[in-house]
Amino acid sequence: MTMFRIGEAAALLGVSPDTVRRWVDAGRLPARRDEHGHRTVAGEDLAAFARAQIEAESGSGRSSARNRFRGIVTEVVRDAVMAQVEIAAGPYRVVSLMSRQAADELGLDVGVVAVAVIKSTNVVVEIPEDTRTAGR
Repeated sequence: MTMFRIGEAAALLGVSPDTVRRWVDAGRLPARRDEHGHRTVAGEDLAAFARAQIEAESGSGRSSARNRFRGIVTEVVRDAVMAQVEIAAGPYRVVSLMSRQAADELGLDVGVVAVAVIKSTNVVVEIPEDTRTAGR
């Protein structure tokens, strides 16, 4: 079974280790102690918790798109016709190209909270070289 230390779980969830510790202490996220006394979270428990968090935050109506990244707008570049909008969603950077009119109508400016909704038939899944054995 894959086990994650608190810091690894925090990085995967996009929160601080202190937040994960609070969730564990409150009983929201199951954890156990390893042979060195460090708290660890089972991969299956972490996945279930992450899914529950996603489901709790995705109550914004009906949509076939499942990939939603809530974040803050960090950059907007507009020209006469188009706009490029960058959103920082946790550790992730999402960039969208749209019409300037759409960006203006949505009020997209630096500092605005926005949700990037992504629907794609081509999604590449990779396992980073440095995490293949993490937590095992």
